[in-house]
Amino acid sequence: MHHHANLLERTDDIQELIAGVRRIAVLGIKTEQQSSQPSFYVPLYLQRAGFDVIPVPVYYPETTEILGQPVYRRLADIPGTVDLVDVFRRPEDIEAHLDDMLAAKPGAVWLQSGIRHQAVAEALARAGIKVVQDRCLMVEHRALGSPG
Repeated sequence: MHHHANLLERTDDIQELIAGVRRIAVLGIKTEQQSSQPSFYVPLYLQRAGFDVIPVPVYYPETTEILGQPVYRRLADIPGTVDLVDVFRRPEDIEAHLDDMLAAKPGAVWLQSGIRHQAVAEALARAGIKVVQDRCLMVEHRALGSPG
């Protein structure tokens, strides 16, 4: 199958992806002290919605847990299967995480609203990882329950 099939744009494909996800690693998650920011309240929403959320903060070296879950510093260090990596990083910071993403072999990588990085998306897609760019996982998950 052509690797572009892994670059998901259609809402149907995206919702099908979400429906199969259980464990979500959140790269660039913020802490409870930044609760007004999407990089905290989106993972909080996902955890409340029943997903197993694994925090992977980029900053906050003293922090050992977020949302009651142990913090990992690299995606590749997370034991077991990661279904999806939800990314909260500026586009110019994404490429630095590519090797870690490839090593972690998640089922999918999701770049949050406003985040696109075509070269990284293509590299992930070629490695067999599904990619969603510039969408909000919370918004898309909420849309799952509603018709249309």
